[in-house]
This record gives sequence, C-alpha cells and structure tokens, in this order.
Amino acid sequence: MSEETQIPSKKVWIIIAAVGMFAFMSTLDSSIVNIALPIMSKQLSIPMNQATWVVSIYLIIISGLLTFFGRLGDQIGKIRVFRFGTYIFTVGSLIAGINLGLWFLLFARTIQAIGAAMTMSNSFGIVTTIAPPSQRARGMALNSSFVSLGTIAGPGLGGIILQHFSWSYIFWINVPVGIIAIIIGRLVFPKSSEIDHDALKFDYVGISTLFLFITTFFLAINIGQEQGFLSSIPVTLTVFALIVFVIFIVHELHAEMPLLDLTIFKSKLFTISLVAAFLVFTSNFFINVISPFYFENLKGINAGTAGLFLMVWPISMLIATPISGYIADYFDQEYITLCGLTILGLSYFGWWIADAQTSSLFIVLLLVCGGVGMAFFQTPNNALIMSNAPVSKLGVAGSLNALARNLGMITGTSLVTTVLYAAMSKKIGHNITSYPSGHGHIFVYGMHVAFSLAIVLVAITWLITIYRVILKIKHNHMATN
Repeated sequence: MSEETQIPSKKVWIIIAAVGMFAFMSTLDSSIVNIALPIMSKQLSIPMNQATWVVSIYLIIISGLLTFFGRLGDQIGKIRVFRFGTYIFTVGSLIAGINLGLWFLLFARTIQAIGAAMTMSNSFGIVTTIAPPSQRARGMALNSSFVSLGTIAGPGLGGIILQHFSWSYIFWINVPVGIIAIIIGRLVFPKSSEIDHDALKFDYVGISTLFLFITTFFLAINIGQEQGFLSSIPVTLTVFALIVFVIFIVHELHAEMPLLDLTIFKSKLFTISLVAAFLVFTSNFFINVISPFYFENLKGINAGTAGLFLMVWPISMLIATPISGYIADYFDQEYITLCGLTILGLSYFGWWIADAQTSSLFIVLLLVCGGVGMAFFQTPNNALIMSNAPVSKLGVAGSLNALARNLGMITGTSLVTTVLYAAMSKKIGHNITSYPSGHGHIFVYGMHVAFSLAIVLVAITWLITIYRVILKIKHNHMATN
C-alpha cells in the first residue's frame, strides 16, 4: 500500500492528528526557549547574546533544510521522510535537556532542527495527499491548529514549566509526546512504496547554495541585532548572501532536476498565498516578543500567571480552527481569509491603544480576537497554497509553506525587536537594549510604534488578498466562457 492509496475517513483523521502532534512540537520549539533564555544564561554561565543562539541555530538550520527535505519527500515518499524526522527530533529533544554546556546544547538543537525540518517540510504534503478534496480544508485546519498552537503557545507553556521545573523540561516534554506520536504513526501510517534508487537525483549545487544563502542571511540578521545592521560584518554577510542567492536562481533555471522548480511560482494564487503567510507570521511574532514584557514588566505579573494569559491566544485558535476549516470547505476560502485578517487587524489595533492601565479583561479579548483571526486566516490560506500547487510538487509546496512560516518567525522577531528598541531609545534620549525599568511609558510608546507596523503588515496582506479574490473571479469568468 502506498501513500496515495485510498484511506478510510476515520483513519485519515488519526493520521492527520499524528502528523499534527509533531507539527506542534517542532513549531513549539521555535518559540518556547525564548522565555527560558534568562535562566539558561545564568545556569550555563554565558552572556545573554550567546544564549540567544539556542533559538537562532534551530530556526536557521530548519530554514536551510526545509526545501531539500520537501524535494526528498517528493522522491522517496513524504511519510518515509516524516517518520525518520520524528525519530531524530525526539532523540534531539532528549539530549537537549542534558546540561553539558552551551556547545553541547547547540549540537542538540541542531539535531532537533534536522528532525523538525524533515517533519515540517512534509506534513502539509501528507495531509493534502491523504485527505479527499471535500475534507481538505478541514484536514488543513486540524494540522494548522497544531502548527499554530506550537507557534503561539511557546511563551505561555514555557512560563508554566519554568515556574515548577528546570529549563531541561522545556525539551524533555517533547520526549513522551514524541514516543506516543511515533507509536501511533507506526500503527496508522500507510506503507511507503519501495525506493527506486536509480531514479534518485539530487541537485547538489542547489542544495548547497540555498542552504548557504539562508544561513548566511540570517546570521547577518542575528549579528546585526547585536552590532548594528550597518556594521561591517552584517553588511558583508548580507552582500555575500545576495550573491549566493543570485547564483542559486541562475543555476535552478538551467538545472535538469532542480531542487526548487521555479515554475511553481507561475501560479499567482500559490505565490500570493505564500507571501500572505509570510507577512502574517511576521506580524504574529510581534505578540510573542512584546506580550511577555507587557505582562511581566509593565503589569508586574509573575511568569506563571503571565503564561496563563499568553495561553488565551492558542486556546482561542484551538477552538476557532476546526470551525474555520468547516466553513472553508463550504465557502470561498479567499473570503474566509479576509475575515480572519480583519479580526486580526482589530486585535493589533487594540494593542496599539493599550497601556499599563488597560483592564485585563480587554487584553484577554484582544488575545481572543488575535487567536480567532489567525485561525480564520491560516486554515483556508494553507488550503489555498497546497491546492494551487502541482500534485507532483506537493512536498516542495509544503516545504515552501513551512519556510514562509519560519522566515516570518525570524523576520518578525528581528523586526519587532529592532523597532521596539529603536523607538524606546528615541523616546528616552539614549540607546537602550532592554526593558526601561521605572519608565513604563517609554515601553508603551515603543509598543505602540511596533504595533503600528504590525497593522501595516496586516493591511498589506489584506490588499493582496483582495487582489487574489479578483484573480480568482477573472479565472472563473474565463473558465465559464
């Protein structure tokens, strides 16, 4: 039995849930470590700027490998690559919790990232392959709910864990969940077809240049945050990354078996949906960075209670995602995304006017709106990305979807940090790179400037989604004539 064999409906949902459990863990580990960085910095006896590499190395390695593993999944089977990724990620999580110093932790995070890249790049392709078209949006909704929960729940869940346990449990929590998911996977995943080794072809130049471009570019961003973006090292790395990117594009256009078949971008609906995903995830991480400061520093709430507040967003997503998936299976998905973007924009506008005196009830309502808006955007948008990709390139399409999400995470974190501290520095009259203790109004000013940018990003996404609606109307009109 192959991945493409017709699967009973009940089994489809069990498979999607098993895939979703790893989607949750791999995306959770992109954000959960942030809240533990001060504690890890102290216990590992390292400065804070070195501790941040625990987060950066994970995101950089994943981003660099996503497209390769997506292409590999198209060749040898998406489930086969996904399954090996689950083993690697679980082992990486086990050793990451062993405190043997920073270098060992970075090694463990690299192992985690390799496994996460294997699962992330193929999860959407698996769902698209096994779910019938009439249930595809709901299948995407279930998988997206796990992805979104992992993305948003990090700071909240991390705060609760750290209140009762050491930082090691941030990684060890993945181990029992991973084992359960592996067992379920072995019981329900369809068997992959035999590998035709003669048919395997790898675009080694494409693999190496894309990996080099992504890793170099994000190294430039991370170092730029520490030294300034116009410093010599970030500028040099950025120029080098752009040169490598040009080499990658030129090579892919002429390669016989390219790593990334650029013809996939000929579909305007696919490309627009991918850009929309990137912009929304970029704005999404404004909440991840700012909200812990807002609750713990401005409001003076302890980490555990702040964690409970931060769980409101993912819980709202968990409730709203299956509803949005059901609606998206029966109505035009473009209009559902517009609805989600509108709700998300209203949530950001609320944060734009919030301050230290804003009631907790109002903040909870903003978090609920944000979770609901994200659910009503992401579920149909994921379905649009995968539905507008060629069947033979579902692995690559899924990896590009995951890459857009990861690029959004990294870009959003860098962008909001830069804007927040630049605005606060301008307001206070000197350079600051941490929360301005005793000057809450300075933080509020910086927060408002940052959320102004988040509103602009959502507005741009709203406009290109309108353009996507117009494109679809024209396409349907041409089809009927």
